[in-house]
Order: sequence, then C-alpha cells, then structure tokens
Amino acid sequence: MNVELAEERVLVLPDPSSMEGAQTRAWVKRVEAFGALARMSGLLGKPRDDEFELVYKERRLQPFWRLSATATYAYERTRTYAVKVAPEVQSVALGPETKPVSAGAFSISGLESCREQTHKEFYYDGLSKDVLGDMSVYVKFGGEVTTPDEINEIAKSGTIVVPPQARSSVIIREVVAAMLSKIDADRVLEETVRIETVDLFYRPVYAFRYRRQGKEAVVEYDALTGVAKPGGATFETYLGKILEPKFLFDVTVETANIFFPGATLARVIVNKSLEFKKR
Repeated sequence: MNVELAEERVLVLPDPSSMEGAQTRAWVKRVEAFGALARMSGLLGKPRDDEFELVYKERRLQPFWRLSATATYAYERTRTYAVKVAPEVQSVALGPETKPVSAGAFSISGLESCREQTHKEFYYDGLSKDVLGDMSVYVKFGGEVTTPDEINEIAKSGTIVVPPQARSSVIIREVVAAMLSKIDADRVLEETVRIETVDLFYRPVYAFRYRRQGKEAVVEYDALTGVAKPGGATFETYLGKILEPKFLFDVTVETANIFFPGATLARVIVNKSLEFKKR
C-alpha cells in the first residue's frame, strides 16, 4: 500500500455580511429562539421589542475539514471462462490445443489485467468530529489560503477563531480506512491511496444571545448562506485566544506510522508533498 499525502492548508472563507446586517437578520428569529411556548404567546399577542435584551454578540470563524481522496488499484488475475457453443459441437480446436465441450460449453483460461479507481470527498465537523454531508455550498466560495500566523492576527482583531477538536492525523486515518478496498487479485501491480486535499476551512458565523424574562437563548446567522436560525452556541471563552500551529496540523512521521507501518514512511511523505507542489 502506497499512501500519498497532500500538504495541509487553512482556508478562510469570505464574509459578505457585517455585524449590523447579521444582527438585523437574527433579531427576526428572537421569538423562535425561546421555544414553542414563546411562539404560542407570540400568536396571542406580539411580544414587545423591549422584552428582549441583547446580552452578547460575536463573530466567529467555525472550522470544518474537507478531504478528497483517490484510491487506485491495478492488478492481474487468472480466470477461467465458459464459452457456450451450438448443441452439435463436440470440441473446439484453439491453435494446437483442442477443448472438449461439456454441457454446451468449453472452458478457456486467460490473464485479466484490472484497474479500479475511486474518488471520494469527505467533510468533517471541526467541532463535533462528526461526518458531515455535502459542504460544497461553502467550498464554492473558494476561500483564501491562510497561515496560522495570519489566523492568529484575525483572532487578535476581535473575531473568535474556534480551534478544531478533530486533529488532521485522526481525520486522515479515517479517510484512508474508508478508501481501502478488498481486491481479488493474483498479483498486485499498484495499490495507492492519494489524499489530494487536506483543507481546514473556516466559515464566518455570527451569534447573538438574548435575554427574556430571566431566560437566555441564542440565534446564529450563517454569513455565507444568509440563514438565521434559533439555537446554537457562543464561544466567548475563545475570545482573543491564539492557536498553536501544531494544534491545527499534527501529521508527523510518528502519528502517520500508526496507520502506515514501515521505515520508509518519512521519505514517502516528503516525496509526495514535493510532488504535489510541483503540480
């Protein structure tokens, strides 16, 4: 098994919104944020604006992982085929060899040259580590490749940068495992899993916490989809905190050896990183 790893990247998605615009959209959902009882009371009588107090607001960058992988298997195997013939045929001469016919068919052996290639996209929630559905609605915005130092400058400016709970080494292990396939082969010519993309995306999210009658509730606004929805969380504990680069990317020779045993792993990873750069 040969595993090729692309270089890890951090991408920050653009933010077409503003705090003022997000706050306006979130305000519309404030009643829903307090649950079914609040919605029912809203049907009986419209709540007054002064019943709601905005006690906290934040703009944050929330992480998710995107990995793309291609598995390639090339192999050979010998197979015997049954070739059907007319009922009256007793035997078939193939070159110097005569094949007897039995039950209306004769057998012939051949060497099959096979090649399988599978490509998959993987998305993981950076907070829960759960597998996500298609996140291309966000990826289509492109994003700007950013260094950990630049991320930390964003954190110092007042935007909360939420650290991913899922490490890249763990995610890559899961992706490689998902790409492995059993093949029926006599001789394997190529067995490669190529992790072509290891991207940590940060998407802009706004959150607003309201207080009403002693209770608090949160409304989140997704800056890229333009959707405001009740629920969610705030991350003020991360306000102003910077990230350690090693926290973002921890695929080292030691961690990779957990799933790629072998003394030549270091050379493989370095070579493949250079190979991706050239392309």
